[in-house]
Amino acid sequence: MGPMACTAANKVLPTQGTFPKFEAAVQGGGTLAGVQVKKMSTYYAEMRADGSMYGELPNLGIVIAADGVATFRATGSGGMTEDGGSKFRGACYFETTAFSLMSQNSKAMIDEWDVDSSGNAKWEI
Repeated sequence: MGPMACTAANKVLPTQGTFPKFEAAVQGGGTLAGVQVKKMSTYYAEMRADGSMYGELPNLGIVIAADGVATFRATGSGGMTEDGGSKFRGACYFETTAFSLMSQNSKAMIDEWDVDSSGNAKWEI
């Protein structure tokens, strides 16, 4: 699958204890299973004591194809980059009734999520 180009708008959330928590609203598009799609999602990331981060998208993502919609969830770990961006590596899971995307059902897929300091992101599955 090709990478999806996205933009991410970050927001700081109330802390859980003493560590920061973030929310990112994401929009973009690219290909999934050879199909042109648009993507929208909201994910959360929490900083851990060692400075790393855990991120979660608890069924708050959709991809839109010409013949329907797929929802997805994802989890990952990573952290901030030296230039103010972030990198996460994890897994994602899709669920759909859209015929063009049905091959993605019932699969655990490894993904890479990279965001630069300007909020430009790339999601590769």
